[in-house]
Amino acid sequence: MSSQFALLRERRFGPFFWTQFSGAANDNLFKFAFTVMVTYQLQVAWLPPALAGLVIGACFILPFFLFSATAGQWADAWPKDRIFRGVKSLEIAIMLVAALGFVMGWAGWLLLCVFLMGLHSTVFGPAKYAYLPEVLAPTELVGGNGMVEMGTFVAILLGNLVGGLLVSLPQFGHELSAIACVVLACWGRWMAQGIPPVERSDTAPRPKLNWNPFTETGRNLKLAAQDPLVFKSLLAISWMWFFGAVYLSQFPSFAKQVLRGDEQVASGLLVVFSLGVGAGALMCERWSRRQSALGLVPLGALGMSLFSLDLSVLSSGLPVSGLQNLTVFLSTLSHWHLLLDLFLLSASVGFYSVPLYALIQEKAPTAHRARIIAANNILNALFMVVSSVVVGALLVAGWQIPQVFAALAVLNGAFAVWFFASTGVFWAAFKRRWRGLI
Repeated sequence: MSSQFALLRERRFGPFFWTQFSGAANDNLFKFAFTVMVTYQLQVAWLPPALAGLVIGACFILPFFLFSATAGQWADAWPKDRIFRGVKSLEIAIMLVAALGFVMGWAGWLLLCVFLMGLHSTVFGPAKYAYLPEVLAPTELVGGNGMVEMGTFVAILLGNLVGGLLVSLPQFGHELSAIACVVLACWGRWMAQGIPPVERSDTAPRPKLNWNPFTETGRNLKLAAQDPLVFKSLLAISWMWFFGAVYLSQFPSFAKQVLRGDEQVASGLLVVFSLGVGAGALMCERWSRRQSALGLVPLGALGMSLFSLDLSVLSSGLPVSGLQNLTVFLSTLSHWHLLLDLFLLSASVGFYSVPLYALIQEKAPTAHRARIIAANNILNALFMVVSSVVVGALLVAGWQIPQVFAALAVLNGAFAVWFFASTGVFWAAFKRRWRGLI
């Protein structure tokens, strides 16, 4: 196979890739269109604009806490292709309900649909990552995960851009947003129909379903903790989501308050960040030469800290000015330096995360691989919530956004020192891969 892109032509991967792409795009198109709607267009007494993004995000992430453990059981018990098709059928039903909410302007109705789409993603996640090692060879795991991560961030980007554009159109914006959500859901279901049957490859009995989400969450975490390397890798991925959530949540404020840019500049930051993560994810296969990619993880961690710190220093010294559109913003040379920092920072996130996902998929026992991935989703959600609370507290305490980015760089360095010192294999792989540089 010449490159990871060749996987898209194969039935074992292509339909699955576009299924997960459509889901990520629809999640973000729907959420962002709804956010713009309640922020600029509707007057909702119980959902003020300043809290809209926070409330919508909380409703979306809540199912990850409540149902990830159950979703992991299902993915270990039932064929993944059947789960994919069932989840995508559910998505169509949710989007039909949401379409009525868009047309009628019912914010509460749409907030319920946000929760249901979070449930849709919660069930899809464990099956999604447990599916890859069942259909890809070990030498293809890094490339396959790179394609999935690239596709996810491109889908997030396109979903946000299209959702914001459609809902802002005069007269028919709400109707067009509703139609786009339903069409995306139907396309995803059509793609899921092409995923080939995948039967369980292990001989272990199907896990007995435990419907108590709290006890099952504890059981999943215990399963993950049985292998210290796997569990610490789960923590490392969750830290990556803590790190990324800080940037993604602060782009609008960073663009307006620090860079003195308008909405175009804020969107431009999202574009650069998404393309950077996608580029870094795709480069993992090439740079690892289809061997162990673990040596890329320290490189990614180093880049996350260095470029975050440089971004902080650059943005701290910008002169105060009126709001600039994207064209005016790009006419300043120092802004290009800042965007390059952001691109390299996000590419480092790709280097860091893809090998970790591949390691977990390869090391986790087949009989409960999906439940370990469900434990990862629970930890990811927890770290993102903590990220929001910590950053919010710092901003309320008077910190400036560049100071938050600098503190994040230092914290990332401290976490990296602990993680690589306590595992060993990543630093050893880094030294083998980059022997000529150290």
